[in-house]
Amino acid sequence: MKFFQVDAFTKNFRGGNPAGVVFQAEFLSESQMQALASRAAFSETAFVLESQTADHRLRFFTPWREVGICAHATMAAYHLMLEQGVLHTGTHKMETLAGIQEVKIASDGMCSMTQNLPQFGMKVAPEILAPALGLLPAEVSDQLPIRVVSTGLKKIFVPIANLEILNRVKFDLKAIDRISRDHDAIGVYVFSLESVENSTAHCRNCAPTVGIEEDSATGTSAAALACNLFENGILEDIGDAYHRFEQGYCIARPSEILVRLITKKAKIEEVWVAGRSVTIREMEFSAQ
Repeated sequence: MKFFQVDAFTKNFRGGNPAGVVFQAEFLSESQMQALASRAAFSETAFVLESQTADHRLRFFTPWREVGICAHATMAAYHLMLEQGVLHTGTHKMETLAGIQEVKIASDGMCSMTQNLPQFGMKVAPEILAPALGLLPAEVSDQLPIRVVSTGLKKIFVPIANLEILNRVKFDLKAIDRISRDHDAIGVYVFSLESVENSTAHCRNCAPTVGIEEDSATGTSAAALACNLFENGILEDIGDAYHRFEQGYCIARPSEILVRLITKKAKIEEVWVAGRSVTIREMEFSAQ
């Protein structure tokens, strides 16, 4: 079984979030997919299958379990399909557990994909979450509330007062797991509007409910964060341009996630996340 590592959401073709990609996965059982994803130990592995309702069907597995959608593994899979000649530039339909998504591949190799429209869930008090981040409640920004938001995967979005405090965050995995489950989410996405390279926000991700301690680029979360910032009047509609989110700096894998919001009369109508990828290596695993 050929197994590829592709780094997605790279910045200047470096850094990024490693994803596994497996083609012709209809020959694998669900337990075999999970076993391969666990053995590879990337935050997500994408399995590409035939689809009855779209051009391709993708299933996404963390080392622990299957998730409905994953942006960085989608970027990785479509980059690799283009590179391998499986498909060409243009627009493609992708079937996922989170619904049918649209994926565009530009002539320069940039991949972009749609996200579900945002859903805004429960708010969380700073006193509940700050200790799980190794912080005092006052170190959480009061510029907007801590709350659950989703464009496909539910996360708790936590604004941090500044970049220095964000860099000091230490994730208490057990506490974050418990708090996430209590709020029907898979983890936390902490961010500061201060950034290293003049980005929209500097971000960190922790999703212990699916086995992720911290990863370097989380496209679904960056998209949901952009929606959250827009809904709170912090982000403006900038037309066809992309908002830039930086992540992975604390784990020495600087990454860049691009998010485009299409709005009408102050209402979000479409959400797109985009990035660039690099194929790192090809491996062979047994499907047993």
